[in-house]
Amino acid sequence: HLLDDPQALVVSNYFNTQDTTLIIHIHYKEMKFLLLEQKYLERLDDQNVYDALFTLRKELTPLNHKREKVHQLSRYIMCESPEELRKLANWEGKGLYSRQKLMEKLQAYLPPSVMLPPRRLQTLLCQAVDMQKDRCPYHNTVNDTGLDSVSLLVDHRCTKDDFPSETRQILTDHCDEVWFCRFSNDGTKLATGSKDSTVMIWEVDPITLELRHLYTFEGHSYGVSFLAWSPDDNYLIACGPDDCSDLWVWNVQTGELRVKVSHSPEDSLTTCSWQKDGKKFVAGGTRGQFYQCDLDGNVLDSWEGVRVQCLCYRKDGKIVLAADTHHRIRGYNFEELADFNMIQEYHSIMSFTCDDSGKLALINVASQGVHLWDLDDRLLIRKFQGVTQGYYTIHSCFGGVNQVFVASGSEDNKVYVWHIKREEPIAVLKGHSRTVNCVSWNPKYPQMLASASDDTTVRIWGPASVKSQSCCSPNTLASLRSSCLITNSHQNSPSSKLHSATSSAATGSAVLPSSESANPSPNSSSPLIT
Repeated sequence: HLLDDPQALVVSNYFNTQDTTLIIHIHYKEMKFLLLEQKYLERLDDQNVYDALFTLRKELTPLNHKREKVHQLSRYIMCESPEELRKLANWEGKGLYSRQKLMEKLQAYLPPSVMLPPRRLQTLLCQAVDMQKDRCPYHNTVNDTGLDSVSLLVDHRCTKDDFPSETRQILTDHCDEVWFCRFSNDGTKLATGSKDSTVMIWEVDPITLELRHLYTFEGHSYGVSFLAWSPDDNYLIACGPDDCSDLWVWNVQTGELRVKVSHSPEDSLTTCSWQKDGKKFVAGGTRGQFYQCDLDGNVLDSWEGVRVQCLCYRKDGKIVLAADTHHRIRGYNFEELADFNMIQEYHSIMSFTCDDSGKLALINVASQGVHLWDLDDRLLIRKFQGVTQGYYTIHSCFGGVNQVFVASGSEDNKVYVWHIKREEPIAVLKGHSRTVNCVSWNPKYPQMLASASDDTTVRIWGPASVKSQSCCSPNTLASLRSSCLITNSHQNSPSSKLHSATSSAATGSAVLPSSESANPSPNSSSPLIT
């Protein structure tokens, strides 16, 4: 065996296959040197100086390989004890451990047909487990890498109880249709935009994963239909519907309005996207406006005549993807003033989003549903089934661990969730009573999903294994809605729920939450789930 006689295979050059012979021809000297070095050190370790000198002079030196290393090896003859040798040579000594390390070095030059790679069985088992996890429709766990987290006795399969499929919390602070919701990039906050002219910022409790009302931004007279967090989560852009010619850039850390962007009353700024450095953003709308702006709202560049439905910066920070009114997504390079086709659909593109890798795009198509596209190959990968998509703008999202799930709202009042490799939904979440306009998956806590609806509520979905403590009963929810509608009609009355800050609604204002809890009572009888 090679460990019993470290020079046997290489020194005799005994191999059968042609590929192995070629490898040995290329690395012959290096492999032989490693084996003879081990032989030399072991003889010194046995204090057999005569045989060690023979190996050094008659076997190692004639190789004419690594002469400096040979000179270094020659100094070890002067060592007075095996302990001094091991310390000077940084060597473990004669035995199994040093020979195993030698084998690992040799394996870099030997093909698998001669010697199996190290820990090959463990590698095969890990591959099998990873494949099972990849095929598991509900696998959504972060810290379960390796073999310690699974049993080899049965195939891996997660239960639906650990998947976000139950209402954990209902946010009822908005007084009108909620058009948009988006978690921050670090997953610690949620922003919601509503027809009631407000943006609300919610903070995620890292222990309970419940949301606490942090700020209310007012002054969006046409309502808020789109929100975009800056890459560092310090700023939030709020856009309105088609009739809105303004957009607002809010400082989320201070709760103050940084700038209100308004260039012309004829503009329509309904969508936006941040550049990856957070110093620029693009904004546009269906009336032909398409701007690139800095943080102060100054227009740096513009593209004339592009009727924009939705925008998204690519990962390179140079190309902006824009869905237009011609059922297509085109790429725009503001630096080179170049544009090109990316995707062509046959019906109106209502919205789209890209995954973190920038390779996949999820598109909501009017009367067609949700489509998954490969942006690099420009190919339609999958059409997801089940969702009801008419001509309302519905915003879908990627989510879960490694973003292997897709979620979308629907006009049938439900939230649909698919595995990215399956066309049929793996979960249909019921609870909303009107169209679900937007969904957002928490990037930090993959078991947390938010949905915004025309029923004026935002629902937070979580695993069924953790029972909700924050869902209100139908009677309590109806009472809160009634109170909210009255408040919306009499905002100047002493009983108003919202307390305006010093800045005026015309320029936008931030409202801090009242001491009264923003969440429904935890003592309510049952969650509102159909």
